[in-house]
Amino acid sequence: MDPLAQTDALFFKDSNFDRDQAQAILKDALHGADDGDLFLEIDYLEFLGFDDGRLKSASYNQSSGFGLRAILGEADAFAHSGDMSMAALERAGKTVKAVTSGYSGKLALSPANMANLPLYSDANPLDGTPFDAKVKLLQEIDAYARSKDSRVKQVSASIAGSWQAVQILRPDGYRAADIRPLVRLNVSVMVEKNGRMETGSSGSGGRFMFDKYLQAANWQQEVDEALRLALLGLESIPAPAGEMEIVLGPGWPGVMLHEAVGHGLEGDFNRKGTSIFSGKVGEQVAAKGVTVIDDGTISDRRGSITIDDEGTKSARNVLIEDGILKGYLQDRQNARLMNVAPTGNGRRESYASLPMPRMTNTFMESGDLDPKEILSTVKNGLYAVNFGGGQVDITSGKFVFSASEAYLVEDGKITAPVKGATLIGNGPDAMSKISMVGNDMALDAGVGTCGKNGQSVPVGVGQPTLKIGGITVGGTQAA
Repeated sequence: MDPLAQTDALFFKDSNFDRDQAQAILKDALHGADDGDLFLEIDYLEFLGFDDGRLKSASYNQSSGFGLRAILGEADAFAHSGDMSMAALERAGKTVKAVTSGYSGKLALSPANMANLPLYSDANPLDGTPFDAKVKLLQEIDAYARSKDSRVKQVSASIAGSWQAVQILRPDGYRAADIRPLVRLNVSVMVEKNGRMETGSSGSGGRFMFDKYLQAANWQQEVDEALRLALLGLESIPAPAGEMEIVLGPGWPGVMLHEAVGHGLEGDFNRKGTSIFSGKVGEQVAAKGVTVIDDGTISDRRGSITIDDEGTKSARNVLIEDGILKGYLQDRQNARLMNVAPTGNGRRESYASLPMPRMTNTFMESGDLDPKEILSTVKNGLYAVNFGGGQVDITSGKFVFSASEAYLVEDGKITAPVKGATLIGNGPDAMSKISMVGNDMALDAGVGTCGKNGQSVPVGVGQPTLKIGGITVGGTQAA
């Protein structure tokens, strides 16, 4: 079904919210503004959590609302409401118009009137699978994990799903819409041996239906992975400390790229000059052979969007090519102020939030080296396969990341698993120290959530195996 027709049926189904009246209010409120839009949203959310052998939590929520925004140079006039009525929209229009009144801006052109091919199903994952089937799935996960190993002491599992419909209207009559399903499965397993307890976690998700997880092979692999990591923790030794060569595994370790480099390439930080990458388009900012992409057009991926939250179609944007900075991620406001084109990265958490430049699926492209060849060159280093939390300072580029799965590499061979390894460095510096790029680029399993200015949006990350020289490892043992 056409997304515009589908969302029209949701938002304008009765006289409480009339499309023609909404369009007139929008046009009047934005008179004299530089840009702006009316963002309509309806969202259905469901969560089930299973812990300690029983269903501990179950929730279902439906929300809807609108956000009316006018852009005035670098400023925003913004009003939003969860009351989808003409009276609420008229009040919002008056609020926005009080700010835009007398402003002599020239309204920016709407996005090109074309849409991406559908990237995911428009079906509602919350409707496709009965509640009882979801509870049974969690029960089976719990029983399967406990049957795998006698050392399993606790199992936690959750499934979450959402179905979001959005429509964006502009004062010139342009409209765009998207229907966005999203599901996620998480599994955590705690094991104990001789008084030592360790936990492993695994999860996956994407823009598809719940029924994928009713297939045993899909949920069993998440349980197997969580158990593997927990048991690995029982054998781990304290991580070394000091500067050493690092090899990052493929897939989820791309979260370090996302944090240490990706945020620094968002347009707002660079327009304001607060990013370490500001003013460096055309310059070498990473080692040769390093190409970084942000691509919101990959089918069914967690970070994918057919259009962004301003109505601009998503795209495959080359940020760094062979080490050279090519451009930044842009929403409409920052693109106009920087005199460049929007890139389809204007994203917002909900109708109550302002859009801003955000990543979608951000990854480094493959090189041509076999991962085993890369590891064979390391005399004394660390192989980091999975990461937990991390922090980055956009202005300085400094980052700190904790490795949830890492191993010593000695004379080119992977040896003991280590616990408590923390990688400390500087984003651009680390990018310049990449000396080998593997041929095994992989995207993460579909669990990424990115926070910025108090807003969270789903994202994807990825990379191939990488060798980076001279990264400081914080641990408990001197290297």
